[in-house]
Amino acid sequence: MTNEIPSIQLQPGRSRRMRAGHPWVFSNELVMDAAAKALPPGGIVRVVDAGGEKLGVGSFNPHSLIAVRMLSRDPEQVIDKEFIAGLLKRALELRSRLYDAPCYRLIHAEADGLPGLVIDRFFDSVTIEANTAGMELLLPEILAALDQVIEPNNVLIKNDSPVRKHEGLELYDRIAKGELAEPIELVENGVRFLADLATGQKTGWFYDQRDNRRAVAQLSKGLEIIDFYSYAGGFALQAAKAGAARVIAVDRSEASLALASRSAELNGLTLETARADAFAEMERLTAAGQRFGMVVADPPAFVKSKKDLAAGAKGYRKMTRLAAALVAPNGFLLVASCSHHMSAENFAEEVRHGLSNAGRSGRILRVSGAGADHPLHPSLPESAYLKALLLQLD
Repeated sequence: MTNEIPSIQLQPGRSRRMRAGHPWVFSNELVMDAAAKALPPGGIVRVVDAGGEKLGVGSFNPHSLIAVRMLSRDPEQVIDKEFIAGLLKRALELRSRLYDAPCYRLIHAEADGLPGLVIDRFFDSVTIEANTAGMELLLPEILAALDQVIEPNNVLIKNDSPVRKHEGLELYDRIAKGELAEPIELVENGVRFLADLATGQKTGWFYDQRDNRRAVAQLSKGLEIIDFYSYAGGFALQAAKAGAARVIAVDRSEASLALASRSAELNGLTLETARADAFAEMERLTAAGQRFGMVVADPPAFVKSKKDLAAGAKGYRKMTRLAAALVAPNGFLLVASCSHHMSAENFAEEVRHGLSNAGRSGRILRVSGAGADHPLHPSLPESAYLKALLLQLD
């Protein structure tokens, strides 16, 4: 890309937030004249203030409320393969310090300098989500930079997230390099897992719960544990590896439970599985008088948009009530929410209500979010989507 790029002007008095470090410029902060509206979605623009001072470069989408996503505060920065490779190298150096095995989220959007881009790594395979028009246009440079920095054998572009529709983008999946006919292996906290990158949920694995899985495993020795919404067995198998006496994985997906069982075999672990709706299974087990030393409830998002907030909040309250009823005295409960629109404060309040409705009390041992390979941009605290509470119940 050349330095001959169009400029987008901020309205008078509207540059303070951006100058303070925020990575987004909203459409109502810009002069959205006919020339601006005619620019192609995702193209690189130079942002200038009302007096003409150049403030940086970013990707621009005239059809989105988030009109500019900043890429550099250097107004002369060229956004090309070398620029992206530099960001990949920085991200790689951080992850290499954090983890022994190359299994992690390599790029986490704004916090890693590439807004709207997610790259997950599984040894020599990667999945890519380009959720903005800017990242969609930059995919050729992203792929070339990946080849330069980590040389993956297999690359899957998994652009099937509904958030792409807000950017006016089509949903699609395609293999950009190699092949992914079979589930691939990853290692997390010393346990081997199989992930189905092609047909599994999201990018194929949820690395964000890594630290919470470790915390659960550390408490699980000698306990009976049940893992609701288990997916491919992340919490369950790490607890089993840590010496849990009995481990049950519950999920509605037969394919996910089959992967969990295959992963158990890889590690020489014993795993029971139950294909069931989580709420129905919680109620059935409670009626049968079952109790567990550790109960995990890590559901998919109950709140997918602001209009779902009230119903989703009730869902978390009910989930906590049902899960708490299964916890043996002095046992442990982990509950989590990955709903972006559910704040940490609201989630904690619904958990409190759920415990009260179950007639249980106890103590919070750990308040946490995603692992360090899912960093937060300092100006986007609202992007802390994952919330988890680990409790001991009386």
